[in-house]
Amino acid sequence: MKKVILSLSALCMVAFTSCKEDAASKVKSENVAQAAERDAVAGELPVISFEEAEHDFGTIVDGTPVETKFKYTNTGKAPLVVSNIKSTCGCTVPQDWSREPLAPGESSEFTVKFNGKGKNQITKTITLTTNTEKGSEQVKIKAFIEPDPNAPQKAAGSASIKQVN
Repeated sequence: MKKVILSLSALCMVAFTSCKEDAASKVKSENVAQAAERDAVAGELPVISFEEAEHDFGTIVDGTPVETKFKYTNTGKAPLVVSNIKSTCGCTVPQDWSREPLAPGESSEFTVKFNGKGKNQITKTITLTTNTEKGSEQVKIKAFIEPDPNAPQKAAGSASIKQVN
């Protein structure tokens, strides 16, 4: 047992002393400068600010299509990229947004179309995939949907009670 411990100790000594070269001599000064520049810029992220984060269509009749535009500005220090915009369902369609980088201080917009289907109060969320710190941002639309007074009325169903003896 003593021989095994002594052998392992000798092996460890050889392994630790073989890496005697100074690690600092292997680091290139150009790489250090590039890393420092990259780390300084890494803290500068785009920030998206919306003119309105929630749009209320008010009261609409069932089946009435509506649309709105969401305007936003890059209030950060780096270019803003909106790579995707999607909604929680197919009844709400975001479109017409730029996938090009938006410089700090610049503004843009996108359109959201809603088919107006539903009952009572509805809220739909639209999610933007961005290069902001959070990685995604959200806006909402809402409306109160009234039944269409011109829609054909559905006939009431009939029910019967069966007596069991």
